[in-house]
Amino acid sequence: MENFAVTRKGLRMMLAGLIVMVAGYVLMTGGGSDDPQVFNYAMFDFRRLVAAPVVIISGIVIVIVSIVRVFPDNGHEIKEK
Repeated sequence: MENFAVTRKGLRMMLAGLIVMVAGYVLMTGGGSDDPQVFNYAMFDFRRLVAAPVVIISGIVIVIVSIVRVFPDNGHEIKEK
């Protein structure tokens, strides 16, 4: 991983961001109705309209930060050329 652009810590942070995004999509699921004649208001609750999108956007921000931020790998200092 010496010549790889993203360090191990960055990869772990990226994986954490992806897990947070999956959790947001899981929060967004459900709320449907088996009978098309019955309207289910559960699909407009706080969890699906507010919490899930905030969790998904947080995961995206974590992934972006893990890509952009420079982490020193294994205690080595980052040397400027």
